[in-house]
Parts: sequence; C-alpha cells; structure tokens
Amino acid sequence: MANTLPDTGRLAGQRAGQRAGRLAGRFAGRTMIVTGAAQGIGRGVARRAATEGATVVLVDRSTLVDEVTAEIASAGGMAISVHADLETFAGAQRMVAAAQEAFGAVHILVNNVGGTIWAKPYEHYAEDEIEAEIRRSLFPTLWGCRAVLPGMVARRSGVIVNVSSIATRSIHRVPYAAAKGGVNALTASLAFEHAEDGIRVNAVATGGTEAPPRRIPRNEQRQSAQEAGWYEAIVAQTKATSLMHRYGSIAEQVGVILFLASDEASYMTGTVVPVGGGDLG
Repeated sequence: MANTLPDTGRLAGQRAGQRAGRLAGRFAGRTMIVTGAAQGIGRGVARRAATEGATVVLVDRSTLVDEVTAEIASAGGMAISVHADLETFAGAQRMVAAAQEAFGAVHILVNNVGGTIWAKPYEHYAEDEIEAEIRRSLFPTLWGCRAVLPGMVARRSGVIVNVSSIATRSIHRVPYAAAKGGVNALTASLAFEHAEDGIRVNAVATGGTEAPPRRIPRNEQRQSAQEAGWYEAIVAQTKATSLMHRYGSIAEQVGVILFLASDEASYMTGTVVPVGGGDLG
C-alpha cells in the first residue's frame, strides 16, 4: 500500500497541513496519549498534536517510537515515549501510570493500535490466527479505555478517540472486521455510559490509507503468491467501494481524528465517523 500518492491525495495532504498551521494551540495545556505512535497514522497524530500544543505521550511496543518522540522534542514540543504491550491490561496500566507520573492528568486518549495481520478468505484462517487478529485490533482499545477511564471519571472530563475501520464491511479479513466492529460497539456503549461524567467517546473508521512501508511489518512471514493475490483483492475492493476510487492520505485521517479530540467536536459523542472517500463501511 506504500504507493506514491495520487495528485488528489497529495493536494489534500497539503491542505490539511495548511489547516494545521491555523490551529496551532488547539490542544495547549492538554496531555494526549497516542498509541501505536511509532509509525503510520499514530505517528502522524502525535506529531500534528504536538504542533497544536499538546503534551504527547507516545506509546508503542517498538523502540522506533523513541525516534518520533525525539523529532517532536527537537521541534520544541513536549513528549515522552512509553514502551508497552497494549494487548495486555498491565501494558495499558503502565502507559497511563507513566503519563500521570510525568504530566498529571490525561485529557485525551487516541487508541490507534490495530491492523490486519493476515489477508485471506475466512475459511483459510487457523484458530490461533483468528485469536491473534482479535488480540491485535480489539484488546488494545478495550484495555486503553479501561486504564484511562478512572482518572477521567474522577475529573469528570476527558476525550477518547478510537481508530476503527471501514473494513467492518469488506473481504478477506473477517477476524479484523469483527475486532473493529467491537471497537465501534465499545465506542457507542462507553459514550452512553459516561456522557454524564463529561467524557466524550468517538471513533474514526479509516479507509484505505497510503503510508510509507512499515518498518516493522504486522506479519513477518513472506506472502505466498496466493496470499498476495488475496491482498490485492482487498486493495481493489477498497478503491472500488470508495466513491473517490482512491486511498486517502495519513494527513486526511489525522485531521478527522484530531477534530474529534478537540473542543470543535464538543457536541459529538458515541459517533463513528467514516473517512473512506464515501465508503461508509
């Protein structure tokens, strides 16, 4: 998926960057946790939030996240890294504890960990592969919300943005679709449960997104020719069901995520916003 951005995507990314300049200071005085921040959308969210005044806690299993933290710091931003396995509750608790120790209250949580590990028709998934997909793309969000909620409830304020996917209606990744369907249900239920506590919970259902090659792949096994064909079918389906018939840019996803995290979305909660060029998932 690391193809050169088409002109439309590149121009949209430039417009998003120009808008970011107008929003400097939008998150001043707020601490934001961003999970899966070592690369891709998470990296984009953390870097952009820092330019808009957020104190950022970047969380990832990979030490590559330290490079992103250093980039933010060198540009004058305030950020720390936390290495944690968010497929476990202990990892999520460590993340929140580190943020609170360093900066006090956590105002915003962006749950970004997840992603398809395998791409194939459902009947070809093994039992352990199905479980791995659910652990990867549902549990980090479940645990992240559970870990951050007590502090937000105590303060009677907070914002959670969950990164979901339009792949809840797609092909060749049924376990991933089920996990992201769970994220959508979690988003709606938590919003219902905690609106009276002053906590907003929304999600962005990302569509196909152009990104640089992953430095740490989700699946380290080399694809067979058949698996590559199944994956290409996903790419074709994603573009076909987008009214714009293209992949989006990281900047286009980041813009909506940070909108939901900001006071501009103060009257929105329990909402899943599709960002897939017209594909509603």
